[in-house]
This record gives sequence, structure tokens and C-alpha cells, in this order.
Amino acid sequence: MRIIGIDPGYAIVGFGIIEYENGRFRTVDYGAVTTPSGIDFNLRLRTIYEDISQILDIYKPESLAIEKLYFQNNQKTAIDVAEARGVILLAASQRNLLIREYTPLEVKKSITGYGQAVKKQVQEMTKRVLKLPAIPKPDDTADALAIAVCHAHTDNSLLAGFGKHIL
Repeated sequence: MRIIGIDPGYAIVGFGIIEYENGRFRTVDYGAVTTPSGIDFNLRLRTIYEDISQILDIYKPESLAIEKLYFQNNQKTAIDVAEARGVILLAASQRNLLIREYTPLEVKKSITGYGQAVKKQVQEMTKRVLKLPAIPKPDDTADALAIAVCHAHTDNSLLAGFGKHIL
């Protein structure tokens, strides 16, 4: 199963593409889509949509795992991230991908076994699970890989079909 994990944002969108078969992981690629802060927000959304679309077309994942938004103190930031997340989901939906969303707590628990793990612990375990030489940078990229690993673990569990599908 080829999975793309996405850590959504509007300045940086982390992505990580992995393959998971027979309990084994293989890292395909990872990186970040970035948009400059000085341009119109609508152009930032267009850039995210176009770049994510291109990544999906190149790597042809079977499913997309994305971080579920949680309420933040800054409502403007939350709305902007939600809009960026929307164009990412549109690109995935247009390609008929299975879309699953995971909370930060679910990702932490899946990777470390502890839902209150700190970011560094999650990054280190992701690095180990994927046998990477170093923790990917920026952090959004490491987070995206962790989301993809979480999906691989969760999608293969007995609870995979309960309430996770967006489509």
C-alpha cells in the first residue's frame, strides 16, 4: 500500500510518501510545499493545490492520511489552515484516493505508544521505524511521515473502517 501523509499548513505543507507491505515500511520520498508570505493568500492556496496535485500524479498513492484540525487559539490561523487543507483534500478527492484523518493524539499513540509524547519522541520513533539516517526537516515533513506511518498501522487494524473515511 502506498500512502502519502500530509501535515497541512499554508506556509509549509509537509508530505511523506511511504509503502507498507507485510509489516515492512519503505520510504519513497518526503519534503515540503512552501509558499512565500508576501503573496496573496489565494495564490498560496493555488500553489499548494498545484504542487500537491503534481506530487499525487507523480507518486500515485492509494491513500492520503492528513492531520485532523483541532481548535487553535488563533482563529485566523485555524481558518487559513482549514482552507489549505481543503485544496489538498480536493486534489486527493479528484484522484479518488482513500482519505483518512488523524488527530495529533492518534499519531503520537500510533508511533510511540503514548498519546502525550513530545514532538522529539515522535520524530525519533518515525526515523527509527522508517530507518532514516536523520530526522527529516522541516518538522512538518517529519510530522507528515509520522501521519503516514499512523495510517499504515491503523488501516491494517480491526478498527480501520469505523468512522475514519472522509469520502
